[in-house]
Formats: sequence, structure tokens, C-alpha cells
Amino acid sequence: MASHGGTLPRTSNRSELSAALAACRGAFVGTALLSGMSNILMLSGAMFMLEVYDRVLPSRSTPTLVGLTILVAGLFAALGLIDAIRGRILGRIGGSLDEALSGRVYDTMVRLPLRAGNRGEGNQPLRDLDSIRSYLSSLGPVALFDLPWIPLYLAICFIFHPLIGLTAFVGAVVLIALTLLTESLTQAPAKAAMESSVARNSLAEASRRNAEALIAMGMFGRMAERWGKANSDYMSNQQRTSDVGGGLSAISKVLRMMLQSGVLAVGAYLVINQQATAGIIIAGSILSARALAPVDLAIAHWKGFVAARQSWQRLSKLLEAMPAQAPPMALHPPSHRLTVESVSAAPPGVNKVLLHDVAFKLEAGQGLGIIGPSGSGKSSLVRLLVGVWQPLRGKVRLDGAALDQWSADVLGRHIGYLPQDVELLTGTVAQNIARFESEPDRDAVIAAAKAVDVHDMIVGLPQGYDTPVGEYGTSLSAGQAQRVALARAVYRDPFLIVLDEPNSHLDADGDAALTRAILGVRERRGIVIVVAHRPSAIAGVDQILVMKDGRTQAFGPKDEVLSKVLQRPAVPQPLKIVPESGSGGA
Repeated sequence: MASHGGTLPRTSNRSELSAALAACRGAFVGTALLSGMSNILMLSGAMFMLEVYDRVLPSRSTPTLVGLTILVAGLFAALGLIDAIRGRILGRIGGSLDEALSGRVYDTMVRLPLRAGNRGEGNQPLRDLDSIRSYLSSLGPVALFDLPWIPLYLAICFIFHPLIGLTAFVGAVVLIALTLLTESLTQAPAKAAMESSVARNSLAEASRRNAEALIAMGMFGRMAERWGKANSDYMSNQQRTSDVGGGLSAISKVLRMMLQSGVLAVGAYLVINQQATAGIIIAGSILSARALAPVDLAIAHWKGFVAARQSWQRLSKLLEAMPAQAPPMALHPPSHRLTVESVSAAPPGVNKVLLHDVAFKLEAGQGLGIIGPSGSGKSSLVRLLVGVWQPLRGKVRLDGAALDQWSADVLGRHIGYLPQDVELLTGTVAQNIARFESEPDRDAVIAAAKAVDVHDMIVGLPQGYDTPVGEYGTSLSAGQAQRVALARAVYRDPFLIVLDEPNSHLDADGDAALTRAILGVRERRGIVIVVAHRPSAIAGVDQILVMKDGRTQAFGPKDEVLSKVLQRPAVPQPLKIVPESGSGGA
């Protein structure tokens, strides 16, 4: 597609975006046919003026005037109908693209931090898809379908008289050159504006999420300065883009008006020299303006085109880097063992290895406590165990099958996970416990709540299980949110349950409920893994893994490992005793 026509660029190999557009080929063909009819009907006004000046006025024939008026009114009505249909088709093309790709874009947006880390603005892929869809649904692409008809209008101008045709042709060349100049001058500042916009919005979101710390520790002013600088960079780049685009748009408007006046002047000269009629003056002026309309339309929608093109390029690269995952063959639910085979791992998007050759095996009914000083790799290990991170080498297996042999949705049914930073999703307590299943099992929800002794707390809430948790779970206390998240982890009795510091916000009663829940998982022949800083969290496990500097220091039965660790004064104490907290356990 020609970039000067205001359409989206092609990629060298057919991307998912290109394939989605190719699926709309029939709609594009229909739009092209309608554009042809529209451009032919656009001749109606010029021909009407020609006939009025050259036939009606000399003959003073009222019936001729009435007949021509009725005819041109019908043609204009048909033109309006065709343009309306064409606009609707373009809108449907944008909607079809969104329907085909919105699921993939959402999937990619969610998986991206797990592959590349939390860099950039998380919602950018969705905004990119919106930008492309909005542009396709606008009048910008109409310029592409109208461009091939420019020679027709110029040819008619040449038929009227070579001087009229030449004047219109020169004007068209100048405006097309101006369009290409617009493309050249706006590309760099528009790209810089987008990059600075991402940086500005990311900083604003980080500030919003950490508002308490910013205010409490007097960091607000300094962060406001950083955001102000980022915002200033964005506005500067945006202003440059706007200035260039607006200036060139103003120049094109002036040139268009000068051209139309120039055609009138040339026509008047020809009439004076008896080389053309008065009707040709008006018709030539109308046709020359119509010949340049597609170029004018492209310039008017240039900002949207530039934004859509950048979105197209970013989204194509992203979808190519994260191809759709074909669902693997369904496996039987795991029920026997968890095997960790010499795994090493680094955070997504970071080259620093945090885990080195960690290996152990757990059988059904066993519980493992992972202990060690801060920064020893405990949380990194649990992210590997639940499939959130991918190992650099080694494998994590359930019943002999590596985690990558399961689709994420299927694997998630067999895993319960409580992350270190608990954050509930907007919805009700029941929806969060049921993991937002479309048809949750009421009995399973209640059973999960009772398994972690949170049922009484939930029914004591204003609306019980139907109580909204608020954005990020802020309607509940930290202890309440953690216990609801515990219930979510044990919902439907998954085989492997991994809890990262599950008692960080629990009081003594919550600790006791946690121990009972761990023992309950083991009794039903599940496997439970607990990352702990407080001894109470590992009361219900029978195995201990001691970590330091991303490596295994010891692994084995709890009493045996703890006795060895506590007897070695050279080894830092892996269990950090902190005061019991009563922050919202009930």
C-alpha cells in the first residue's frame, strides 16, 4: 500500500495483522468498487455547472433547468448513500480486525511481563490495536481508494483545455510532494513523542500505585519533578509533531485555494481569448479541486495515519515475538510427584541468573518448607514451580511431564498459588475464590473458604460472599485479603499448592488455620510448598529446603535439616523471627 495515500504499511512477511486484514479482502474490494462509483458521481456537480452555463443560460430553458436539477439531485442522493455505505464498511473492517486480534493482544499483554519483565507501559498493545482500528474506521483510508481516480479528473481538465489540465497537474504534483515532505518531517518527532508518552504514563502509574510511600516519606515532590520532566519531554515532542503537521496542512490549504483560483484565472483568460466557454471555467475549477481532494484527505488524517503506522509496527513485532501457543495434547491430572531437575533461572528480561542448579523431588502427600535469608532465591524458585517463569536450563515436572507440556489454563487447574504480594481482582469475594470461573461451584467455594478457616470471616462481611473486594482488593484489610487469596489457592483441591510467605499478614489464629490447611492438603495426597520467614508457617510440612545465594544449601526431612542448620554458627540463621501481628486476621 502506498504510504502517501494514508494507508497502513506492509510487512515483508505476512504478520498476524496482515493476515487479519487479508481476511477482509472482500470488504476492501467492495469499498474500492463503491469508491469508483463515488468518484464517477462526483462528476455530477461539475457537469451540472457546465450544462447550466453552456446550455440553460444561453437557451433560457426552464424545463431544461428543472430536468437537470432533478437529475443532479438524484445523483447527489446516490452519492451520499454510497459514501454512507462505504463508511459503514470501513467501520466493519476495523471491528473485524479487533474481533480477530483482541484476544491475542490481551493474551500477549498478560504474558509479556513474564517474558520481558515489567518494562514499558503494560496496556500499550491494547492502545495500539485501538489506534489501528480507529484509523481504519475513519476517512483516512478513503484517500487510498480515491487516489487512482486523480488521473481521470486531470484528463477531463486536459480535455477542457491543456492549460487547465496543466495547471491542475502542477498543483497535484506540488501537493503530493508536500504530503511526502509531511511524512519525512513528522516521522522522527512522532516516534519520540510516543516513546516519551510511554515513559510519562509508566511513571504516573508507578506513582499512583506507591502513593502512600510517596506521601509518607516526603518523596512526592521529587517524583513530581521527575514526572514533570517526562511530561515536558512528551509535550515538546508532541508540539514538534503538531507544528510540522499543522504548518504543512496550512500550506496545503493555501496552495489548494490558490490552485482553484489559478484554474479560474486560466479559464477566464481562455474565455477572453474565445478558447473556452464560461461553463468550462466553473467545471474546471470544481474538477481540479476534486482531483486534489484525496491528497488533502491524506494530509488531514496524517496524524492518525502516523499513529496507526507506529502502532502497526509495534504490534506486529510484539505478536511475532510472542506467537500464539497451540494447545498441547491433554494429559491426565497429576497425582504422584513433583520433580525439579537442576533448574537455573533469571528474571524475565534480565541477564542476571538468580537460581543455580536447584534440584529436589516431592511425592504426593509431602509438604516442603523453603527457608533462607532475603535475596536467597526463594520467590524466584516458586515462580518456576508454578510455571510463571521459564527455566534457563533444567525442568520442573509433574508426574514426569514438564510444565511446558500443559497449556496455562489446564495447568492452572492443578496448581494453587499465593504470591508474596497479594492482590485481589475487582469483583466479589466468591468470584476471587472461584478464580472468576463463568459457572463457579458454590460448594467448592465454601469448601475452600472452610479449608483455610475464612468462612466465618466472609459471612461476617456486609454482603457475605457477594461482598465486592474493591479495586486491587482494597475494601478488605491486608489480613482478610491474604486469607481470601489462600482460599483461592486451595479452590477445587489442586494437586500442587505453592504459598509464598502465606502468614505475613496473619495473626496467631490465622497461623493455626494455615497449618490446618497445609495438613489438609497433605492428607488428601496433594503437595504443598511454603516459603517462610516465620517458624509457624512450616509447622505443617515434613521437608525443608534451605537456600542461599540462589543455591541449595540443604534438603531433606524437616527435623534433620533444621538440626543441622541450627548447629552451624557460620551459616546465617535462615529463620527470621518477627513479632506476631494482629493486622486483620479475621
